[in-house]
Amino acid sequence: MGEIEDGEADHITTDVQGQKCALVCECTAPESVSGKDNLPFLNSVLKNPVCKLYRFPTSDNKWMRIREQMSESILSFHIPKELISLHIKEDLCRNQEIKELGELSPHWDNLRKNVLTHCDQMVNMYQDILTELSKETGSSFKSSSSKGEKTLEFVPINLHLQRMQVHSPHLKDALYDVITVGAPAAHFQGFKNGGLRKLLHRFETERRNTGYQFIYYSPENTAKAKEVLSNINQLQPLIATHADLLLNSASQHSPDSLKNSLKMLSEKTELFVHAFKDQLVRSALLALYTARPGGILKKPPSPKSSTEESSPQDQPPVMRGQDSIPHHSDYDEEEWDRVWANVGKSLNCIIAMVDKLIERDGGSEGSGGNNDGEKEPSLTDAIPSHPREDWYEQLYPLILTLKDCMGEVVNRAKQSLTFVLLQELAYSLPQCLMLTLRRDIVFSQALAGLVCGFIIKLQTSLYDPGFLQQLHTVGLIVQYEGLLSTYSDEIGMLEDMAVGISDLKKVAFKIIEAKSNDVLPVITGRREHYVVEVKLPARMFESLPLQIKEGQLLHVYPVLFNVGINEQQTLAERFGDVSLQESINQENFELLQEYYKIFMEKMPPDYISHFQEQNDLKALLENLLQNIQSKKRKNVEIMWLAATICRKLNGIRFTCCKSAKDRTSMSVTLEQCSILRDEHQLHKDFFIRALDCMRREGCRIENVLKNIKCRKYAFNMLQLMAFPKYYRPPEGTYGKADT
Repeated sequence: MGEIEDGEADHITTDVQGQKCALVCECTAPESVSGKDNLPFLNSVLKNPVCKLYRFPTSDNKWMRIREQMSESILSFHIPKELISLHIKEDLCRNQEIKELGELSPHWDNLRKNVLTHCDQMVNMYQDILTELSKETGSSFKSSSSKGEKTLEFVPINLHLQRMQVHSPHLKDALYDVITVGAPAAHFQGFKNGGLRKLLHRFETERRNTGYQFIYYSPENTAKAKEVLSNINQLQPLIATHADLLLNSASQHSPDSLKNSLKMLSEKTELFVHAFKDQLVRSALLALYTARPGGILKKPPSPKSSTEESSPQDQPPVMRGQDSIPHHSDYDEEEWDRVWANVGKSLNCIIAMVDKLIERDGGSEGSGGNNDGEKEPSLTDAIPSHPREDWYEQLYPLILTLKDCMGEVVNRAKQSLTFVLLQELAYSLPQCLMLTLRRDIVFSQALAGLVCGFIIKLQTSLYDPGFLQQLHTVGLIVQYEGLLSTYSDEIGMLEDMAVGISDLKKVAFKIIEAKSNDVLPVITGRREHYVVEVKLPARMFESLPLQIKEGQLLHVYPVLFNVGINEQQTLAERFGDVSLQESINQENFELLQEYYKIFMEKMPPDYISHFQEQNDLKALLENLLQNIQSKKRKNVEIMWLAATICRKLNGIRFTCCKSAKDRTSMSVTLEQCSILRDEHQLHKDFFIRALDCMRREGCRIENVLKNIKCRKYAFNMLQLMAFPKYYRPPEGTYGKADT
């Protein structure tokens, strides 16, 4: 592989009989070792690499060479700053929309004022955090000792790329990456009342069973309201732009340009109209009507799903103090249908006019259908003929009518759906906002790691056609190995981590060509849906498949498997409760199995045929399920099987414990040596020696040093006795356990 020759190395002689390394070298110029690592793209993401070089014997008494590298990532701070900026923008917009709800009855107006007071305080808090983070210029690492600092809450703990490159005499050179990071959790907020999984469930149960002062909307309906509002904000300016382009084509008297502009306008307007067909909008309009002065119904309207009407028993209790109220008949429910249908009718008029203009100009065929696939027959005949030079003048009033109709729809829909969001916030302030803050913190830590892992995976597999096809056809599996116990505070950490990783399903990636030397990713979207734009230099971008270059969104499938291994897990298994871990593992196995099913269905048959010859994934999945259901104590076989499946599916691997320092170090070094034994024929007599070598002299002891300024893993004797086999560090490398 050439690492030792290419870089300056300090040779460390060690005692083989003492189970240290036969040879370990510390590379003082790691950036020059591999040509791939010289890419500006990767160097802009990874910082401060630590590199170790090893030589171990194979089973046939030849030598394999291993290069171990550990690097920080500037994304540790970049992603949180991007995300907090988005949160501030989203919350300011929401607060403004709540202010613009119009006149409300005294009850609802007081609720609105209370909500806005708390929401403004939260925005100020986010702005203060962003200001503090912006002072951390050039930072790429948050140590484990800083996990409880308020100003660094959004930053992942101890995020690193752990990489092993193997050059063996018989096999092709191989590279293995694991992202190591502290479990995404809100340490400053604390775990006295549990973590997100428990807190969200409790909050939603209490909110569902409370009818006083507000109208209950399910989390699905609230998410739907946010989605429709987002679609409105995106589509309205697009439609206005395409309408102006249509007028511009008319002024140029260009039939082809006119038809193309109309096609784009029709497509966007159809999406716009479709967004308001959901039953939620109708029920929200009725709910808002009840909140206007003098417009309150005898019962608060129960929000209905998009597929079925709610039954009477689903309606919340009658609100107190509001007995003298008018009847349903005071509200015209059909008015909304007329308002949003006018948008479609206005578009049909434009289509009819364009068809007539092109036909009279000698065009051989019409411009296409409308939002319902057919035109109203009377529209074309009803439009009077005009001179050829008046195309612009004939279309202008129709475009103006479309914009007016659209503006009326937007105004009503925005207000009604914002009223839905007000209900979510109105209950249990400030608890609702504190839950949002906690979820944002945990998600920020999880997303920073994910973006780092995605970029590194993309760089290492950029010229692998099978991987690129899988990326845009199926998406990527992202497997998290958790080592948290189900005891004391770590229960709350695991509950936070489970929700944070699950929330990554809301993330999609989009690869774009970098237009400058700035290749740091950009995040767009909102809390329910984020898009991470990854910038690639032109040469790398051109090597991508057409689908990816055209901006197709690339999806990820996060899964978490957790096995507690320390002495606290021993207590949990004997005297406590391990149901949380069992539930998480079972749920995520089902997600992994679903991904495998999609993978087998969507990938081309010739690829699947070759893939199945090389990998018996079905057997591995069955074995994993058996181990999950066996309820064996500290069953680390679950971790090994999940990691193996992830690697065979070209996935992204993560290993996490509380601080990604001690238990994580034991796990990644064991994984590395197991790979050397199983995949690269490491001599069986050297397995323990190689393991101790990596733990004593390798990158992970350097990780401990940079976190706590001491070259000692934070384990005490009680912890060591509780660890499974092969998870114990060598003599002399451990000391007092930290907190």
